[in-house]
Amino acid sequence: MSLGVLVVDDQGVVRAGFAAVIDAEDDMTVVGEGADGATAVRLAEELAPDVIVMDVRMPGLDGIAATRIITARPDAPRVLVLTTFDLDAYVFDALRAGASGFLLKDVQPAELLNGIRVVAAGESVLAPSATRRLIGHYASGAGAGIQAGVGVRELDGLTGRERFVLTLVAAGLNNMEIAAELGITVGTVKSHVNALLRKLELRDRVQATILAYDLGLARPNPPGA
Repeated sequence: MSLGVLVVDDQGVVRAGFAAVIDAEDDMTVVGEGADGATAVRLAEELAPDVIVMDVRMPGLDGIAATRIITARPDAPRVLVLTTFDLDAYVFDALRAGASGFLLKDVQPAELLNGIRVVAAGESVLAPSATRRLIGHYASGAGAGIQAGVGVRELDGLTGRERFVLTLVAAGLNNMEIAAELGITVGTVKSHVNALLRKLELRDRVQATILAYDLGLARPNPPGA
């Protein structure tokens, strides 16, 4: 089944370029285009895309605010944020708003397409520079509170195995690596991940990773480790 993608960017040339790349794929279809956040919110409800490729800086309602509105709805589409500006505030605000991925606009077409497929599958994707700075932010002690609304008490609802899986997710392990680490099947890992996301009311692994750092369940490796 083809993935429905909504492309939102205030620059017509950029929007058309992304749309052309996406539409050329057999497993993707551009279902709509928008030039601002307000249009993104409206089209997300009208067209029910699987993934929204969202710009940040747009007139009126920006991409971060639009993402926050869209992801708060039931059965919301996944949002992949693309921006020209590699700034910490954009990374953190996009993740807080519920985005499942963050990439720069100079990304290669293959990386963009892979990012769309990854977030559509319920996983998360971050530009390498964003990942490095996110971890560095926590290493400096500045990251507390990025994931709001979930505290230690909510962790009481997790089983011991689910809590351990959360720490492995935060360490960057994928499902196959977690399965090998615990000696269980990939299907069982998926069940644990889905259960902890549901119990903690998190959208995806990015938010789970941020929560683990917020609560001290994961720590950045020290320099040279």
